[in-house]
Amino acid sequence: MKFSHVIFVGLVLMLLLGGCSQAAPVEKGSGQGALKIKDFSGRTLSFEDSPQRIVSLSTGDMSILYALGGEVVGRPVAELPDSLQQATSVQTIGTTHQFDVELITSLKPDVVLGNEQLNSKDISIIEGIGSQLLLTSANSVKDIQRQITLFGDLLGKQQKAKALNKQIDQRKKQVKQPQKKVKTLVVYGAPGTYMAALPQSLSGDLLHIAGGTNIAENEPALEKFPQYAQINAEKVIEADPDLILLMTHSNPEDVKAGFMSEMKQNAAWHDVSAVKHGHVEILPSDLFGTNPGADVMRAIDELEKRLKRLSS
Repeated sequence: MKFSHVIFVGLVLMLLLGGCSQAAPVEKGSGQGALKIKDFSGRTLSFEDSPQRIVSLSTGDMSILYALGGEVVGRPVAELPDSLQQATSVQTIGTTHQFDVELITSLKPDVVLGNEQLNSKDISIIEGIGSQLLLTSANSVKDIQRQITLFGDLLGKQQKAKALNKQIDQRKKQVKQPQKKVKTLVVYGAPGTYMAALPQSLSGDLLHIAGGTNIAENEPALEKFPQYAQINAEKVIEADPDLILLMTHSNPEDVKAGFMSEMKQNAAWHDVSAVKHGHVEILPSDLFGTNPGADVMRAIDELEKRLKRLSS
């Protein structure tokens, strides 16, 4: 038996932040285009100076900018995490996959920050309004650290970027590995869609860092979404996870209810340890439903806490 796999493209792509190219060091010179930065897609963007008017299509990118002392003039309509409450009054411009070009034009941005996988098609649109589209992605903690380095170069905040990356490195080293193996299934969910996070996804990487054992690590990747696999109920039941973690971009309770309903279709799920002991849990959407940006250390905290509870 397999869960149905109905793709909700816009919502799912918000989570599947593709690509892993490393941002090249910033180049500085004098005269026209003195600041040159290579984004994750390998394109070189030139600026007269550090951009002052920035539009961000995601809260993850915003999180990093604000942590480095920057700010934006345009932001997504998504609910802001606690770390970005000072940006509540900033003009909203839509979502990563559906933004208002006229609104962005009115903000006269020097640069728009987008996702490599989702927004590559929008390069000509943004260039057409006299701005530039800088593309990044986050399929791992290292990717987030590359973003931090790139945005530090963009803002002229290289020292702050180095300090933030050092904090993340230190937090990773401080992780206390579980006393015993905690077999874990991490599920991305939207109504009617359930996929298992693989090690090459951001959530899979976070689980590895926190010391969890990903029972889906050897499952074949989906062609369109290579960071995820279709859930195979028989294999999950055989692996008998101790913990099932649900992550979603929105409507977490609905997603959990739908997931539990799917499980009821196969009575064998009732004998899975995580189900039997009530360890089917929802992860915070601001940390796992999208790129957490500078809050990635809190995401590590969250997983470490849950794994520790089950291993003690």
